Amino acid sequence: MPLTPGIDPRDAAPISPGRPAAALRAVIRTQYDTASFRADIMAGLVVGLLALPLSMALAIASGVAPQHGLYTAIVAGALTAVLGGSRVQVTGPTAAFVAVLVPVSAHFGLGGLLLATMMAGVLLVILGVSGMGRLVEFVPFPVTTGFTAGIALVIATLQLPDFLGLTVTHMPEQYLSKLGALLAALPTMRPAELAVGTVTLAVLIVWPRWSRRIPAPLVAIIVGGAFAYGLALAGSNLEVPTINSRFTYEVHGVTRAGIPRMPPQPVLPWRMPGPDGEPLVLGFALIRALAPAAFAIAMLGAIESLLSAVVADGMTGHKHDSDAELVAQGIGNMVAPFLGGFAATGALARTAANVRAGARSPLAAVFHSIFLLVAVVLVAPLLGHLPMASLAALLLVVAWNMVEWRHFGYTVRRAPRSDVAVLLACFGLTVVFDMVVAVTAGVVMSSLLFMRRMAEVSGTRLIGPEHPELDVPLPRGVLLYEIAGPLFFGAAQKALAAITVMERREVRTVVLDLRSVPALDATGLVALESLVKRLNAQGVKVILAGVPPQPMRVLARAGWRNRRGILRIFRSFERAIALARHYAPGTDHR
Repeated sequence: MPLTPGIDPRDAAPISPGRPAAALRAVIRTQYDTASFRADIMAGLVVGLLALPLSMALAIASGVAPQHGLYTAIVAGALTAVLGGSRVQVTGPTAAFVAVLVPVSAHFGLGGLLLATMMAGVLLVILGVSGMGRLVEFVPFPVTTGFTAGIALVIATLQLPDFLGLTVTHMPEQYLSKLGALLAALPTMRPAELAVGTVTLAVLIVWPRWSRRIPAPLVAIIVGGAFAYGLALAGSNLEVPTINSRFTYEVHGVTRAGIPRMPPQPVLPWRMPGPDGEPLVLGFALIRALAPAAFAIAMLGAIESLLSAVVADGMTGHKHDSDAELVAQGIGNMVAPFLGGFAATGALARTAANVRAGARSPLAAVFHSIFLLVAVVLVAPLLGHLPMASLAALLLVVAWNMVEWRHFGYTVRRAPRSDVAVLLACFGLTVVFDMVVAVTAGVVMSSLLFMRRMAEVSGTRLIGPEHPELDVPLPRGVLLYEIAGPLFFGAAQKALAAITVMERREVRTVVLDLRSVPALDATGLVALESLVKRLNAQGVKVILAGVPPQPMRVLARAGWRNRRGILRIFRSFERAIALARHYAPGTDHR
C-alpha cells in the first residue's frame, strides 16, 4: 500500500509489540531528523486549529463547561501520544462519547463525570496489559455501524435547542420524550440563532470545497461569531447566547464569565461538584453507581481508538500496537481527570487531518496539545464570544460525518438480512436506550448468527468404498465418514448426528476423517465421546483419522487414549485407513 504524501518511508520501522511508548520508540530508532520535526510541528498546528472549536463544542454537548474539553485534549492528547502504540493517532474528546456522558454529567455532575473517566481508564489499562486489545477487533461491523449511527442521531438531536434557539424548560432523559419536548418548544424558535447556525453550517459545508489548508471548523466559527456580533449591533433583540453568557468560572472567590485564562489546574475528581453543586462524597455506593458508565466509556473508548488506529495504519502503511495503545488511552483517562479533563479516545477526524498534514511521529499530537495550551492561556477571552448556535452547527456536521450514510444505506440494501437485523437493532437500541444495551445485544445477536452459520457449514458426509484418495477401495464392513467444519457447541450435534450404522449389520469399523475439523471445544468433545460410546455399544470399532493439532490437544487434555479394539487415534489419515483395512471382517484383531 503506498504511503500517504508527507510520510517518509524511512519511518516505516516495525513497532515492538506490547511495550509502553511503542510508537515513539519505533520512531526514535529511525532517522528522525529536523525535516521530520518541522513536519510534526506544522501538523500539530493544523490539528490544533481543528481541535480548538471541537473540544469546546464536545464538552458543552457532554454537559460540562467548554474549558474541560480543552483540558481533555491537552492532557490526554499529549500523554497517549507519548505512551501509545500508533504513530499518528490524535486523542481527545469525541462525539461518540456524548450520548454516554450526558446522562453521567446530568446525574452525577462534573465530579461524577471525572470519576467515571478515571475508572474507565483503569479498565482500559487492564484490557491492554492483559492483551485483550485484539479482541476489540472482533466486534462485528454491523454492531459498530449500528451504534455509531444511533449515537450520531442522539448528538444531532441534542444540538437542536441551541441551533434553533428553542426554550426547553425540561429536557427528558429518554430519546422519544426528548423529541416530544423539542416539538412542543418549536413555537419558541428564535430567528437570530437559526440564522447564525445556518451561516455557520453553510461555511462548514462549502469551505472544504475551496480550501483544505485551513480547517473548516475554525473558519466557520469565526464567520459565525462575526455574524452574531453584527446581529447584536443591529439590535439587542438579535443578540444570541455565547459561551460568555452561558458559562462562568470562579477564581479566588470571584465569578467570571466564559473560559478561564489559565492552564489546567490540579483537582481531585471526587471533590468536584456533583449535580447539586456540592462536592461528591466518595464511597462504594458512588463507585457502584458509576460502574456501568465507566464500563461503557472504556468499551467505547477501546473500540473507537483501535478503529481510528486501523484507519491511520491504512493511510500511512504503518502498523499500530493495539495493546500499547489501550494502555496509553487508559493512562490518559486516568490522569486527565486530575487536571479537569474527561473521557478521551482516538479521534478519527483529527487523526486523518494529522496524517494529511504530514505528521511523521507521535510528537505531532504532542504539538497539537501544546498549541491548545497556548490558545487557552492567550486567547481564552476571545473564545468566550463564540455563539452557541455556531458550536451546535459544528456538532451537527460532526454527527453527520460520524455515519457514512451512503455506506449505511448500501449495507441495509445489500447485506445479508441477519446482518441488517443486527445493524438496525443496535441503531434502535442506542437511540431508545443506550450504547451499553445496544452493544451487548448486538454482540449476542452476532454470536448467535455466527454459531448458526458455523452449524450450516459444519456437517458429515458418508464416503463410499471408492474414494479419489484411496488407491484400493475400502473392504466390506468399513465405513468412512468425512467431518467438515469446527466441532463446537453450535455445530457439534448437527455434524455428528448423521453418523449411524443401525441399518448396516455388517459394519465393524467406522473411520472418522477429521482432517477438515480445525477446532474442537468441550461441547464437541462430549458429542464425539457420545458417538464413540454409541458405536462401541453396537460392536463397532472407531478410528479417528487425520486429527489436526488443536483437536488433538483437546483430546489429550481430556485423557483420550488408544483403546485396543475400541478406539484408535491417528494424526495420519493414511495410517488410519491402513488399520481399518486390517480390521476388515474375517480376521481376529483383538
